[in-house]
Amino acid sequence: MIKGIRLRLALALLGVVAGALVVAYLIVVPTLESRLVDAKIDQLEANAATVADCIKATDFPWQECADTGSAVLNARVVIYDVLQREPPALQILADSRPASSQDVEHDIVAEFAAATGVPQGGTVSRGKEEFAEAALPVTADGPIALLSSSLADPLSSIDVVERRLLAAGGIALFVALLLGYAGASVHARRIRRLERAAERIASGHFDEPVVDGGNDEVGELAAAFERMRGRLEKLDRARREFIANASHELRTPLFSLGGFLELMTDEDLDEPTRQEFLETMREQVTRLTKLATDLLDLSRMDAGRMHVETEQVDLAAAAQVLAEEFRALAEQRRHTLDLGEDGRAVAVGDELRVLQIGRALVGNALTHTPPGTSITVTTGRERDHATLSVVDDGPGIPAEHLEHVFDRFYRAEGDVASGSGLGLAIARELAALMGGDVELDSAPGRTVVTLSLPAVSAGVVDESERLTVFT
Repeated sequence: MIKGIRLRLALALLGVVAGALVVAYLIVVPTLESRLVDAKIDQLEANAATVADCIKATDFPWQECADTGSAVLNARVVIYDVLQREPPALQILADSRPASSQDVEHDIVAEFAAATGVPQGGTVSRGKEEFAEAALPVTADGPIALLSSSLADPLSSIDVVERRLLAAGGIALFVALLLGYAGASVHARRIRRLERAAERIASGHFDEPVVDGGNDEVGELAAAFERMRGRLEKLDRARREFIANASHELRTPLFSLGGFLELMTDEDLDEPTRQEFLETMREQVTRLTKLATDLLDLSRMDAGRMHVETEQVDLAAAAQVLAEEFRALAEQRRHTLDLGEDGRAVAVGDELRVLQIGRALVGNALTHTPPGTSITVTTGRERDHATLSVVDDGPGIPAEHLEHVFDRFYRAEGDVASGSGLGLAIARELAALMGGDVELDSAPGRTVVTLSLPAVSAGVVDESERLTVFT
């Protein structure tokens, strides 16, 4: 088995060049030979008419026409008398060759001309030599003039062409092998660099960029590797930041709980102080519970074990629940939280997960907009989808953060440190499990985050309908 891309590419190029040379050889050499032979026969046919004119115009012995024609036309001239036509029987009357005429006593071209009564041309072999011949009936009853010329010179020219073609082909194959191996070596080095880059990325080293200056498929592959490296680097950085944030988020409430428990155990506290400590401890437990719930949901979705139910969900009722639930927090942070006036929308989804997504959207708006911002929760229907939207008139999300807000662990610089960077990511993945999506449209002065779910068709709303599915 041939190993190594360099040798494989070199042999492939060698095979292509060899195939092209074979095709060229098979086309050029036979075609050239055929044309030379045909040209020779055509010339003999034309010259045969000159010999026939000599035979018609003279009373001298035909041998003189044969000798004169041979000397002038540079071909052997044989004159036959036709004894019978079926089968042809010929008798040699004259032959320009002084030696024996036995080799042309039964010449197939002359016999064919005698049998048909029309001029004939072709090639014959005598011994190891090839001859081009043309036979012409002088009159209807004979005689037959035959011109024969050796093909040694034309065929020798073809042999020269053949040898030179083979020599040129050998040189071309050698050059193709060298160039193919050299070109393949260049590509092999580029692929080897990509292999080393992939090994670096696989081992967790994302600091060195993947660079390839080519504009071919290998260059496109390198560009894809570089995009992958950049994304993995961001994900790895986000993971490390998340671990640090999660550690901080866990450590702070745990230390706080431990301190309050120690104070409550060791100190003699009055009842108002004890109640204040208990309230703070409840807040820290709620904070820990939310972080643990987010991490559990994330792990379940990654494992494909997230449980959702398919039922009819009144999004307007869900919006009312969200408004009541967050109104106190909104007032505490000096926000205005209102309900929109859109019509009733019934979606197909999981009511608990819809509320979870809604809490993430409203909580995100309350956390990341300045005091005094108005927040509105609206519902509606767009074609075959029911929507729940959270709209705020805050400063909007910077353009460089828009494409990342749904990424896991992503926290824009300057954000309030209380977030884990998981809320919107979990919201979008939960929506996808229910056949919907979470979309973001942000501009200065207006930001809209919309949960879109399949809508229940009009007239099909049934509060008792419920179907549980697992994904």
